[in-house]
Amino acid sequence: MAQTCSHLDQVDEEATPSSTGCEDCLRIGARWVHLRMCLSCGHVGCCDSSPNKHATAHFHSVGHPLVQSYEPGEDWVWCYEDELAFVLDGVPTHSHP
Repeated sequence: MAQTCSHLDQVDEEATPSSTGCEDCLRIGARWVHLRMCLSCGHVGCCDSSPNKHATAHFHSVGHPLVQSYEPGEDWVWCYEDELAFVLDGVPTHSHP
């Protein structure tokens, strides 16, 4: 496991949430547990505790390695490639309503 994230160049500070819920679950009528927002494109997907694990599926599909919690009061980031959680200063935080 890496000590530092080597993918910070893939953060788009202007990325905005694509949805107020997991956009893939909403499309198929499924439920989720917690939400994550892709820091490259803004895709909102559900966490790995959710039945469909859409945030991880998005990473495997398009290769965007960084997600930020989309939960109120949380600002941590996860890098799928480096398997590392951290707080990233200077990046706007978002949360679902």
